[in-house]
Amino acid sequence: MKTTSTALPSARHQQQWTNWGGNQVCTPALTVRPATEAEAVAAVRHAIKEGLGVRVAGSGHSFTPVVQTGGMLLDLSGLQGITGIDASTGRVRALGGTTIDRFGDPLWEHGLSLANQGDIDKQAIAGAVSTATHGSGIGLGSFSSTVRWMRLLTGQGEIVEIDETDPERLHAVQVAVGTAGVILELELQAVEAYHLREQITYETTEELLANWDRNPAESRHFSFLWCQAPESAGLYELPTPEGLDMVGRAYTKRYWAESLDESDGQALTSEEGRRRDRAYRIYPGGFMLPFHELEYYVGVGRAKEAWVALKDLIVEDFPDQHYPIETRWTRGDEAFISPFHAEDKVSLSVSGAPGTDYWPYLQAVDALLDGFDATVHWGKIHLLTRERAERLFPRLPDFLAVRRELDPHGVFLNDHTRALFQ
Repeated sequence: MKTTSTALPSARHQQQWTNWGGNQVCTPALTVRPATEAEAVAAVRHAIKEGLGVRVAGSGHSFTPVVQTGGMLLDLSGLQGITGIDASTGRVRALGGTTIDRFGDPLWEHGLSLANQGDIDKQAIAGAVSTATHGSGIGLGSFSSTVRWMRLLTGQGEIVEIDETDPERLHAVQVAVGTAGVILELELQAVEAYHLREQITYETTEELLANWDRNPAESRHFSFLWCQAPESAGLYELPTPEGLDMVGRAYTKRYWAESLDESDGQALTSEEGRRRDRAYRIYPGGFMLPFHELEYYVGVGRAKEAWVALKDLIVEDFPDQHYPIETRWTRGDEAFISPFHAEDKVSLSVSGAPGTDYWPYLQAVDALLDGFDATVHWGKIHLLTRERAERLFPRLPDFLAVRRELDPHGVFLNDHTRALFQ
């Protein structure tokens, strides 16, 4: 469809977009990078007038086709910045395109920290929230679970504000995979500033299984990456002791919260595997080499059984697949289509090597974990169907009702999300 964009000075025609992992590419009719809220509103209203679908791009860290569009791509990278911090309530507001790494210093200056983070801090907060991105910790929820207010640009080109006084709509938009509107600004619940103390170990399969329940209970954060081949650790650039055979072992991470006196020159340390520092400096863990990841979530009660079955599947049926199994714990929440809705979950993550045909492997993983009623990370490779979504998410009808109210004509749907959420 040919469209004019004279009212959108920042628009670019037929500009190819590629995600970070290199497995998603599209060429929108228009790409618009608004620098102000008013420009974002004008762009969406232009798309509505021209009959163009709209998808939003943050930093491109999703592996699924969530951004794919032949219509308008709205690039939020120009809408960044912390817009307010209230130390008395622990609330922080930020524009939707603000990357996670921009929260650390401003919050710390007000005696606050984000409650949790993952290994990567380059995602836009709107994207992290939209896909329920998370860190690790059985007592800690995803980014989405900390959202208390949202300023949303709807499919009718209007701005609405949703907060805790309207829990039905808030639980719908906390995780919406970009299908309810453009997150212009949001408010997160932060916590009192804290440092982290790190311990890295290299535990055997037998040790991990023997302490499966105890490990996550005894630290603020616990996760591990189990290696099945000599090259497994290197695929994620995991530092390991020279000469240690990592086959059948895991790069295991534990963190405890502490309050350290930074004026003491001995309090903070950057020693590998034993770091002590501000939490937001400890969380980012690398993962700079591109990979294509699938991450599914199993309830804590069946997770150990699922993990063993996944390990055996890899060893017995797919010995050519060498990326580790990453395993993390996350607290349940109330968002309607959160993968953690109403249940604490354990994430089981595997990756395929870019440039290889990893689909038979991922299809087998999907089939295996579906037998454990696994939910999925919305921003990572998954094979979820609408039928399975209806089985896994009891509040899906409530989510769809709010989504359709905010976007009655499906402006923010693409082929991938339409199949799930129309």
